[in-house]
Amino acid sequence: MDRFVKNFIVMSIVYLAIASVLGICMLANPPLMHLKFVHSHLNMLGWVSMMIFGVGYHILPRFAGKPLKSPKMGEVQFWLANIGLVGMLVFYVLENTALSSAFGVVEAFSIFLFFYNMLGTLLAKPAV
Repeated sequence: MDRFVKNFIVMSIVYLAIASVLGICMLANPPLMHLKFVHSHLNMLGWVSMMIFGVGYHILPRFAGKPLKSPKMGEVQFWLANIGLVGMLVFYVLENTALSSAFGVVEAFSIFLFFYNMLGTLLAKPAV
């Protein structure tokens, strides 16, 4: 398993744990309910998307019988996805919408990298 694939899966599990604890804290202390955005994004972009990226990078090229278009792009995507998510959530909590949005753009760009890398892999012409 490529290092970046394993890193996606590990971070997915870390985000699940953080989101779970935050969810319990929100239920136990209703004034924390203003963190719903953080909780939902930790779950969807952290846990679910990171797991999909990791498993997708590992399995889809094998199903297609083709090498991954760019493992280096997968590595870059790993870092951008994590930086984008954490930055977006930190600046959301700090109520800096401009920086939160900027990090959201970083996150969106990382998703585009996955899209491009996967399509480039799955739609590549077979080697002759």
